[in-house]
Amino acid sequence: MKLQRLTEKIWFYPFEEERDRPNLGYIRGDRWSLAVDAGHSRDHTLAFYRELENTGLPLPALTVLTHWHWDHTFGMHSVHGLCAAEKRTEEHLRRFRERFAREGRAFFLGLDESIRLEYSEDRPVVITLPDMTFMDSMSLDAGNCPVHVFHSPGPHTDDSTLIHVPGEKTLFLGDAACGVFPNGEKDAHLAGLLRHTLSLSGADIFMEGHWHPQSLSEVEASLPDGIPEPEHTQEEKSCP
Repeated sequence: MKLQRLTEKIWFYPFEEERDRPNLGYIRGDRWSLAVDAGHSRDHTLAFYRELENTGLPLPALTVLTHWHWDHTFGMHSVHGLCAAEKRTEEHLRRFRERFAREGRAFFLGLDESIRLEYSEDRPVVITLPDMTFMDSMSLDAGNCPVHVFHSPGPHTDDSTLIHVPGEKTLFLGDAACGVFPNGEKDAHLAGLLRHTLSLSGADIFMEGHWHPQSLSEVEASLPDGIPEPEHTQEEKSCP
């Protein structure tokens, strides 16, 4: 996999279907850089870093998680710099780590073939917690590059976190627009809430975890029609 440039300040390391590796985002500010998601494993994270170094880009000072699922987080122990997550994501990871401690490696590998491929040859499974947490939202500036990170309802998990880079008109969704694991079912009401959030973002590029960059209309086409949103005041309609 080769690192791909998305905008002037954004790159991404592409997804891989076989091992269910998601896109890993990279946002370059004038002072420091930010990664979106920590990777499926140490191997995934280090492959991403090799591509950054080959491109002449510094390793990220901060990595932000889009949600708790293993393919986005289990490389966290190998990230450069610090890792941040919404409080709900930390809670899910803590509970899953406790379950892993009780039930062991076999239970985790039994969840999906992609996990067995990622962790073949007895590669270690390491579940760590983020260095810092936030509730609902936080705002960052990597240097002439504002980044807004915020929780959003969606059909995939209850901890979906979106990363908006308004100057680049780009919104990272993680898996927020996907259905629940493992059957892919999408709750129409939650999909409607997410659709409403996306429509207010002002973004032109929507980066999902396991797909190519898309337009708003392409993401909306993948979401079932939800219950219409109630009336909002103009003040409430600002994007996080």
